[in-house]
Amino acid sequence: MASVRVEIFSDVVCPWCYIGKRRFDTAVANLVGKGVILDLEIEFKPFQLDPTASLEKASPVLEAYAKKFGSQERAAEIMAHVTEIAAKDNIEFRMDRALRANTMLAHRALYIAARDYGSQLQARLEELLFKAYFTDGANIGDLEVLIACATEAGMNAESTRDFLLNNEGLAEVEAELRLAAETGISAVPTFVFDGKWSVPGAQDVDVFERVLLRLNERAE
Repeated sequence: MASVRVEIFSDVVCPWCYIGKRRFDTAVANLVGKGVILDLEIEFKPFQLDPTASLEKASPVLEAYAKKFGSQERAAEIMAHVTEIAAKDNIEFRMDRALRANTMLAHRALYIAARDYGSQLQARLEELLFKAYFTDGANIGDLEVLIACATEAGMNAESTRDFLLNNEGLAEVEAELRLAAETGISAVPTFVFDGKWSVPGAQDVDVFERVLLRLNERAE
């Protein structure tokens, strides 16, 4: 059976990306639990919700949401709504202490994780970065925070520090961001299967299950 390539375009400050990843992971686990044999090559691809965010400092996410949605009241409503939805997927959002930061450094860490350690470790790092941002209130634009997450995921701390300090992966991530824009990726999460079929948004678990089963049939 041929493997199915899954590219997940995502940003680590995107609440729906975290929810979408959890639902996709649940769908995969459900199918495997039912005896379905899946051969998936999964890789997270970069997308920046706010490429203009400061590289130097982080700010409360309420400020960023208020700027985007017009008022702090509206921002608070949206944050409360997405927190409630996340809880249904067993994700704890603490948006009251989340810090919006530029995510370029995080995307470079994820790129290096996939390149040097493989897709499974990259997925672990993605999960840890989501948790750091949405639950722990950590500044995921901070070098030390990223190194701590990378180390917990299984990466070497010193080599990761050298990679990030030497701008390794920067050109590659910038190229991937341009390619995403050129191929019409305008919102995240977007799941692209075998470079042909895209599924936008944090779909329900059963939707992901149906998509995976259909692709599995095609791959046989």
